[in-house]
Amino acid sequence: MISANVPQRFARSRTDRRHRILIAILAVPFLLGLLGAPVASPGAVQGDELSRAQAQQKELKQKIAAQKALIARLNGSQASLAGAIAQTKDELAGITDNLAATRKRVAKLVDNINEVKAEYQDLVNQLSDLDHQLGNIEAQETAKKAELGQRKAELADRIRQAYEAERTSMLETFLSGASFTDMLAEMSTQLDAAEQDKALAAQIAEDRETLLALHQTVDDTRAQTNVLRQETAVQKQKLDQRLDELKKAQAKLKKLERAAKAALAAQKARYAQIAANKASVQRALKATAAAKKKLEKRIDNLVARQYNLGNIPSKFNGTLRWPMGGTVTQPFGCTGVIWEPPNGDCAHWHNGIDIVAPYGTAVRASGAGRVVYIGWNYADGADPAWIVIIAHSSNLTTWYAHMQPRYPVRAGQVVSKGQVIGYEGSTGHSTGAHLHWMVQYNGTFVNPRLFT
Repeated sequence: MISANVPQRFARSRTDRRHRILIAILAVPFLLGLLGAPVASPGAVQGDELSRAQAQQKELKQKIAAQKALIARLNGSQASLAGAIAQTKDELAGITDNLAATRKRVAKLVDNINEVKAEYQDLVNQLSDLDHQLGNIEAQETAKKAELGQRKAELADRIRQAYEAERTSMLETFLSGASFTDMLAEMSTQLDAAEQDKALAAQIAEDRETLLALHQTVDDTRAQTNVLRQETAVQKQKLDQRLDELKKAQAKLKKLERAAKAALAAQKARYAQIAANKASVQRALKATAAAKKKLEKRIDNLVARQYNLGNIPSKFNGTLRWPMGGTVTQPFGCTGVIWEPPNGDCAHWHNGIDIVAPYGTAVRASGAGRVVYIGWNYADGADPAWIVIIAHSSNLTTWYAHMQPRYPVRAGQVVSKGQVIGYEGSTGHSTGAHLHWMVQYNGTFVNPRLFT
């Protein structure tokens, strides 16, 4: 038995199909208008946000590149500073001819370190600024995420409302016999809603692109800043090391200055004591002149004997090293010290270089050779100095005087360059603990610097 409601359901089904057909017909121009309509002004605002995000990304890349350049420059400054400190340390550990000049070099190191400190601080400040800017961009990213979520929710809500209403009000208005004016008003409302939906969808698309740019900037910048932070920490370690080395160099310089001051004061006192009795000085110089000639003749014979035995070469090839580090208190050549003998136009002539270091400092051979003499220099008279003489060739010998009377080497022994041959003392006519270093070449005492 067929229900009486079947014809009614069949009639409603046909009516619904007609409604859907009419809705589809009316929706075609609506959709065409939606696709062809211009984007509303809020989309342009979003385009500005994307441009700003891209500009921020470019700016951060430039700042990171600038920081990398600063680190490269700072590495160069650190290397230069390390070299200058190493050279100064070598000078302080070696021969200091002019403490005033060394003092200037140390002062220059202080200036250089201050420059490096300023470069390092600039790097720290730039990194801090980068961190601050990164924090702002992260905040923008968070805000944009929230804004995008709100707009997505708003669009979803509008789509749901449109689905529920099926946007059939125009058809219903038309079928209900409404006037053409009412029909146009309803259509205008529907088109306005479509334009709003389209603008909102465009905003969401722009938001996604802006958010992607912000997120990429954050990720890239965070990775770069982590690397920069590590490199900055390395620069800090290097700078701390340079500062520690500078402090040690300054302490060494002060120690040398005190030692040089004490040595010079002792020498001046001794010189004054000797000068008080010039007559005895003149007699002593005359008495020792012949003895010195006799000693030199003896050394010449010893050298010739070693050469004839084939124990030393005929010529010396190479350079000599300083026998010990310290401060030069009296150079080679003309001097005002009346204890020294005359030579040519000089009333007093110093035939070597005096080097002052802490008492007992090891004295080393200036070059490879054979010890031809070790013992007392009786040419000095009743108060002889302990002396070591090394033959490097048949025409070159080095003399080391005023040392302690000890035997780290023996006469006839072969020594290498830098080998310990004795210890600084104050024997003989000495104004204080020092080493009197001489170089005899072709029978004449010459400036040792000619061979260093």
